[in-house]
Amino acid sequence: MSVFASAALRSSVISRLRAAGCVFAEDEARILLAAATTPADLGVMVRARAEGRPLEHVVGWAEFAGLRIAVDPGVFVPRRRSEFLAATATALTGPGAVVVDLCCGSGALAAAVAAAATHPVELYAADVDPVAVRCARRNLAGAGALVVEGDLFAALPVDLRGRIDVLLANVPYVPSADIALLPPEARLHEARPALDGGADGLDVLRRVAAEAPGWLAPGGSLLFETSERQMPTALAVARAAGLDAADGWCEDLDATVVTATRR
Repeated sequence: MSVFASAALRSSVISRLRAAGCVFAEDEARILLAAATTPADLGVMVRARAEGRPLEHVVGWAEFAGLRIAVDPGVFVPRRRSEFLAATATALTGPGAVVVDLCCGSGALAAAVAAAATHPVELYAADVDPVAVRCARRNLAGAGALVVEGDLFAALPVDLRGRIDVLLANVPYVPSADIALLPPEARLHEARPALDGGADGLDVLRRVAAEAPGWLAPGGSLLFETSERQMPTALAVARAAGLDAADGWCEDLDATVVTATRR
């Protein structure tokens, strides 16, 4: 906690956050107090959070898989449930594996896999959003990753075709009609393409699954997150592309991940 953060100031910050509807006001107050360097700085941060900006955008980082991930304004905030996707990918990542984080956003998944790997990997990340790409480059600067801008596979070096061992694709999977139901901090402050998955939420997944077999190495896997409701259709999409697909669920994170492997 910052030296200027008295008990009275902490109480005041918590009250302001509670009044704004922040469910975890105490935890958020602790983070804001630690991040601020002056009382004036704290005031700006608290006001921004009370007005609905994501906490991670206010302080400039998110905690993910034990890492501090830089998150710039407008960039998709990595969710804790996606730690299961990162862990599932890490378990499949052998020595020298070619790992690609498609729709990388901040690069949190690639960063988590790189940090957890006990051996060198060949790491790539791609996103269509230039703001996200700049953010991911900062987060992956120490991992030796190539971070590129472009639409899905079109962004990747062509020599990766048939070589990818682990293809992470945290594609948007919120149905378009449900975007209005998202919390304002996501709906108003994160890039819509990072959230909107089309009519049934699986439009981007269909595009990725259709091309994935041509990019995966034999035995390589496409991994993606989806909702329990979408699971049957998501599995069918992966299998229609010729991949062997199976689902996994993490109770602690309430997260569902599909692993779709090239035969």
